[in-house]
Amino acid sequence: MKERPIAFLDSGIGGVSILKVVKHYLPNENYIYLADAKNNPYGTKTKEELFQIVDHHVQDLLTYHPKLIVVACNTATTMVLGKIREKYKNIPFIGTEPALKVIHDHYPDSKTIVLATKGTEYSERFQELCNLYQTKNTQVVEVDELAAMIEQDSPKIEEYLKEKLAPFKGTEVVVLGCTHFAFVEKEIKNVLGDVTFVDGRIGITKRVIRTLQMGHLENDKEGSLKIIAEPNEQERIHKLLEDA
Repeated sequence: MKERPIAFLDSGIGGVSILKVVKHYLPNENYIYLADAKNNPYGTKTKEELFQIVDHHVQDLLTYHPKLIVVACNTATTMVLGKIREKYKNIPFIGTEPALKVIHDHYPDSKTIVLATKGTEYSERFQELCNLYQTKNTQVVEVDELAAMIEQDSPKIEEYLKEKLAPFKGTEVVVLGCTHFAFVEKEIKNVLGDVTFVDGRIGITKRVIRTLQMGHLENDKEGSLKIIAEPNEQERIHKLLEDA
């Protein structure tokens, strides 16, 4: 049981930003990372379309008998993870949500923007989080094309960010509402200046550790990594994991 893998699911490379942190703190675990670049971006899908996609991949991951599944995508978490949990009650899922609680608890008076996809912004779960953790200086900025641009390594990312973020000069804190966005922090700073970034990487890692400890599931042997993705995507994921 302890040697069973921790599975990650995302619409491409975004979840690598979480996997990297989890692997740092839990180097002995076996990992499976499923990168669904074919259906990227998730943020433009309907709720039913996205449920069918995520459900299909969960079934694929279950063939590897994981001890838990990390849905390393804000859109998939906020739109369909509740329904997925109802269907698969015998395995723990850990989701990824925009870190609005962190803003509420630590940056309540800071000028803050939340970068998010349309799917995340208009999901019931995101609205619940907004109501639960209200702050007076927080605005949502919809950047629907950004995840796909990062996935494609587009040369126009900074140009796109300038267009979207120009009205928000003076922002102090940026909530990264998509796991892909962690890979363009430098470009965001080039537009907005020296902002503070907030996302769920450390919080998710703590939840993974706590879940393993509660179930006495920590692996004490040498860990491994299996990547399920297109060959060019596999190479890119390995490189991202190796980069400092």
